[in-house]
Amino acid sequence: MKYRAALLACLLLAAPVPVQPALAQAVPSSPSKPGGSAEDAKPPHAVALLPLKSVTHHTLDLAGRKLDITATAGAVTLDNAEGVAQAQIGFVAYASGDLPPEKRPVTFAFNGGPGSGSAWLQLGLLGPWRMRMDSDAARPSADALPVPNDDTWLDFTDIVFIDPVGTGFSKLLVNTEENRKKYYSVRGDVASIAEAIRIWLEKNHRMASPKFIVGESYGGFRGPRVVRTLAADQGIGIRGLVLISPILDFGNRSSALQVIDWMEQLPSLVAAERARKGAVSRAEMKDVEDYAQTDYVADLLRGEDPDSVARRTAKLAALAGLDPALLQLRHAKVNDQDYLRESNRSQNAVASHYDATVTKPDPFPERAWSEHDDSMTDALSAPFTSAIYDIYARKLNWLPDGQYWLSNNTVFKAWDFGNHWLKPEATTALRQDLAEDPKLHVLIAHGLFDLITPYFATKLELDQIPQSVGRSRIDFEVYPGGHMFYSRDASRQALREAAKTLYGP
Repeated sequence: MKYRAALLACLLLAAPVPVQPALAQAVPSSPSKPGGSAEDAKPPHAVALLPLKSVTHHTLDLAGRKLDITATAGAVTLDNAEGVAQAQIGFVAYASGDLPPEKRPVTFAFNGGPGSGSAWLQLGLLGPWRMRMDSDAARPSADALPVPNDDTWLDFTDIVFIDPVGTGFSKLLVNTEENRKKYYSVRGDVASIAEAIRIWLEKNHRMASPKFIVGESYGGFRGPRVVRTLAADQGIGIRGLVLISPILDFGNRSSALQVIDWMEQLPSLVAAERARKGAVSRAEMKDVEDYAQTDYVADLLRGEDPDSVARRTAKLAALAGLDPALLQLRHAKVNDQDYLRESNRSQNAVASHYDATVTKPDPFPERAWSEHDDSMTDALSAPFTSAIYDIYARKLNWLPDGQYWLSNNTVFKAWDFGNHWLKPEATTALRQDLAEDPKLHVLIAHGLFDLITPYFATKLELDQIPQSVGRSRIDFEVYPGGHMFYSRDASRQALREAAKTLYGP
């Protein structure tokens, strides 16, 4: 799902602590077995570990204030039951303020994919430095110099950005099929993140701190499950959970009967169409939401009935601005790819799945089905990756050998989603989290024009949670923008204000 940036930087006043050299550890290969191959009998080999941690100090010049921060870049090592190192999870922790640990909140933030590094959240929303994400910045050659982030959350919480195994600089130390299956899976991934959080809290003496989780996209899917695993397996409670553009249920994503999928996407698709004429808010989408979950879904369930096809065709042509002839060809079942191209056909442009209001030239306008990169995530990938390298090297003084994976397609392709007959979901864990802890509060935020994780899908799923479980402790917000709605100043600032309320005084 992910996930595929900047003005001249105001360099911080920093006094870096010299980084210690990278270590190497002998990791045993599998013992030789009777009849085993020569590969089985290879001696232990050296595996480069991530460098020891580096601590630097910075002063941020922000709007109306200065913020002194301490940055720590390093890694957490995960061992197997025999105490042999199996993987390392890289992190960057930013701390500010002088409150005692038991009063100062600490937030653990991770992105999605699966296979996406935390630079998206660090440089787009939460961290001390931020990249521009407007249309001029969304191109591979854009400046890769972030600026101090006036909207950082460091005023009210310390933040630890986590790169799950296979993302960022995090990696397997024992790269076996068994470990790939373990760490590149729904359950193993959640367990490794929860373990890394527990180790970080122990080593930094922050067990008494109020703890929060922020997850974006597939990271939003991880969120409720990580909360559950921390409480059940690691003995750690979470005070608040923030889910940004989450997917909570994969159940209808690959079903032959895609009625629910079409229904969930319609409000975001129509919101993007209405945005052509001016600003639009969720409140102005009530008519579409009502139609989507009543007459539209009823007509979709009637399938090829001629009267229902005719009704859908007329309604969708009016709402989405699509050619009735195309709708007839598609049996009045809106394909998001059709909308992204056909609604921009006169300009030979194509819109982004991640923000349907953002367009770029279609490289193959003459083809029935175009091969094109996404005009948001793919366009921002190069400047974001360059910027995070620069931050690691020049600000944090911690730059491992090897590639920083902002989006690792190998991890995504290898991902084990579990039982293919029962698609994974996180709403069960969310219900259990709320029922288990009456003090847990949740903030869920979506972008209005996002066709990847449409807001209406989450709205329908939250509607199924009874008030007795704790539905009133979930704040559901929808902001103008796409999957990364925080690319827009007003939406980013509104989310920050909602988060401050969640964190409390």
